[in-house]
Amino acid sequence: MANHVLLDNINHKDLKIMTKRSASLGDNIPSLVTFPFEYRDIQTNFPICFCKDSETGKFYTAALFGFEENENLFLDGDNWDAAYTPLMLERQPFFIGNQQKQNGEEERLIYIDMDSPRVGSTDGEALFLEQGGVTNYLQRMSAILEAIHQGQQQAKEFVELMLKHNLKVELNDGTNNQLQGFYTINEDALDALSSEAVSELWASGYMQAAYMVIASMSNFRSLIERKNKRL
Repeated sequence: MANHVLLDNINHKDLKIMTKRSASLGDNIPSLVTFPFEYRDIQTNFPICFCKDSETGKFYTAALFGFEENENLFLDGDNWDAAYTPLMLERQPFFIGNQQKQNGEEERLIYIDMDSPRVGSTDGEALFLEQGGVTNYLQRMSAILEAIHQGQQQAKEFVELMLKHNLKVELNDGTNNQLQGFYTINEDALDALSSEAVSELWASGYMQAAYMVIASMSNFRSLIERKNKRL
């Protein structure tokens, strides 16, 4: 059960965060939300898929780490066996929350899940300096959270464009239904777009992102190889 509280340098001055990757720390997940601004790094390591939120019915993009629940094929004990760590994984156990100021404006603040197994007081990265101020680690987490906040709108726009031009296609789930509910971009449909649609994608800056999603599909081969080695 999550216990989200507003981070502050008084109540949490002695907190430390375990940053290693481990199943015991909650990293045994088969997929995680990703954003267009990090597709370049994501597509060199993981397949990028479209998934549908079971509650809202809306699509989002995710990096795929495994094929089953509680499976992350990039975890090797306490090691992360990939050249890039997706920001939604790296930011744990922090997230951004909005708080309304007296003038009616909203400000973004950092919250922390105190029930996360990453949170402690002995091992890991400190958040606050002894003499006051924040550590380099917390500064990086703040930058990551801000990037994620901006990326959420970016991802929404990207998905809307893909749906608008009917570019989404369900992946072939094979005989074991391992990929059921995952979608990618129809490359033939992308190539057949009208000049007006192509111009819109380029003008929006999302044409490159679309081709990165397509390019990431080649990572399925290495993901399957990882699966076969585990079996």
